[in-house]
Amino acid sequence: MRIATWNVNSITARLPRLLAWLETSGTDVLCLQEAKIAEDAFPFDALRERGYEAAVHATGRWNGVAVISRVGLEDVVKGLPGDPGYDGAVEPRAISATCGPVRVWSVYVPNGREVDHPHYAYKLQWFEALKAAVAGDAAGSRPFAVMGDYNVAPTDDDVFDVAAFEGATHVTPAERAALASLREAGLSDIVPRPLKYEHPFTYWDYRQLCFPKNRGMRIDLVYGNEPFGKAVKDAYVDREERKGKGASDHAPVVVDLGPF
Repeated sequence: MRIATWNVNSITARLPRLLAWLETSGTDVLCLQEAKIAEDAFPFDALRERGYEAAVHATGRWNGVAVISRVGLEDVVKGLPGDPGYDGAVEPRAISATCGPVRVWSVYVPNGREVDHPHYAYKLQWFEALKAAVAGDAAGSRPFAVMGDYNVAPTDDDVFDVAAFEGATHVTPAERAALASLREAGLSDIVPRPLKYEHPFTYWDYRQLCFPKNRGMRIDLVYGNEPFGKAVKDAYVDREERKGKGASDHAPVVVDLGPF
């Protein structure tokens, strides 16, 4: 079984690439973030023609998450229980579903913007709600993973130059402590291998030739429970999908699972 997570940065802009990638990669389950589309405009038909079902939590221009599967899609839960909301609104940042033998969450963690910004406090509160929401599944016997754009680099090795992020979000002790707390719920970081270079970065800014210079970050993560981790046969960043015209600024993270 092959599952993946990918921040597509607008499914409308990326649809031809997404459909082609699903076909060539042989992916069974995809957790998708930043759909940036209203749910009723989601390309259900195009995916169905290729054998995929989709569960979507999206409201329009910003955010939006989905689980796309060709091995079943059951027990869908839209939204994060206990979501603290931001500026009076609850954003579409989480969705969970059971796909064959595996249960997955697709999450798009708030960016945080700046350390002294209210969005940063919201980000930390969101992490607390996420930990509480996944604790039961994380401790269970069924393979389970929380996959998506976490907007945090777990260690200094997960950014091209930690000095370049001094005073910025994504690398602060509080954000990394939130990740550590999430792991304490019974989840492990499934670290993928890079297809090129030393570090498995998953995101490269569009600006300043960041991708050709490999000035990237590893912020798209797969956190799996013990049964999930034991089933992992391989994990890698599909860096090739970040290349070329019309690419997202994130690359897919792919995980191959063996017999359960």
